[in-house]
Amino acid sequence: MTSRERTLLALEHQEPDRVPVDFWMSAGFSAKLRSAEGVSAEAFLDAHDVDLRYIEGPAYVGPPLRTFPDRSAADLWGVRRKTVRVQVGGGAEHYKEVVRSPLQEARTLEEINAYQGWPSADWFDYRPVEAQCDAVRERGRVAVFMGDRLNRLAQLKPAMYLRGTEQILADVALRPRIAHAVFDHIRSFCCAYGERVLEAGRGKIDILLTGDDFGSQHGPLISPSMWVEFLGEGFAQYVALGKAHGARVMHHTCGSVRPIVPLMIERGLDILQSLQPEAAGMNARALKAEFGDLLAFHGGISIQNTLPRGTPEQVRAEVRDRVEALAGGGGYILCTSHNIQADTPLENLEALMQAYREFGAYS
Repeated sequence: MTSRERTLLALEHQEPDRVPVDFWMSAGFSAKLRSAEGVSAEAFLDAHDVDLRYIEGPAYVGPPLRTFPDRSAADLWGVRRKTVRVQVGGGAEHYKEVVRSPLQEARTLEEINAYQGWPSADWFDYRPVEAQCDAVRERGRVAVFMGDRLNRLAQLKPAMYLRGTEQILADVALRPRIAHAVFDHIRSFCCAYGERVLEAGRGKIDILLTGDDFGSQHGPLISPSMWVEFLGEGFAQYVALGKAHGARVMHHTCGSVRPIVPLMIERGLDILQSLQPEAAGMNARALKAEFGDLLAFHGGISIQNTLPRGTPEQVRAEVRDRVEALAGGGGYILCTSHNIQADTPLENLEALMQAYREFGAYS
């Protein structure tokens, strides 16, 4: 059974030969792995028969992105970021922290609409997309497109970068016209960009991954009613876009989002990722029992506690528990709840991959 056959069967809520496997890791952990074992990320994925592959997507060919004397650089949206290096667990991570949100001081609709930094879908060369999909499919793997975190189909996260987290949440509560304007501009770009990516893929993108963090560890960042008012329409548009081109749609959100799950299902979502186990209300068994007939799940293995701080035996136990909770009747893709970080010991990685093989078989 190929990876595509296995994964698509599982997403039809049927049981293939084993639970499909995905693998997410940070650049820091990838470097740590390469240094220790002398293998590329792609070779590692093949060695462990990981089923999903993420295509690079279109190439940016738009206006040069500005750099500044303080070593910060503007991103696609005009948000200024600076690279921060963090030493962790015998490795290092590099993060691009926001140093300036260009719309934070805007107070009127006119200022929002007149912003010169709104991106254009014309700033990309989409021609490489089909060949990227072909390369994945020729190996029997599942072709996934999610872009990077700056051009992923999203709404709330770009708004947080553009306005600042506190400001956009205040807008939603106190200045709804401003919030709607910001979200409208973001959706306008994402829909045009996503349409052209999917068209370029010519039906060969198997899964479209959208991404927006809707939850903190204790509850949703905005109420379900506000989610419907400000984000529901755009969420439905993104899902419909993927399905119009034959793709399954997976949505990544960290945090506690249990009250929003029914709203995402109503808008046609196929797969929910990341099932952050530390977040309130995200118990795997409860989610499967309540939503498992309507929704597939992806993730659930802790990168916050078990992988960096647990023992290999605890890693194995957690994988076994997630398989028992989520895999029955299909509808589950084994993976961590987010990127494995550089603070994860390599012996825990070995335990993780062994446990996937040991507990993931259906027969």
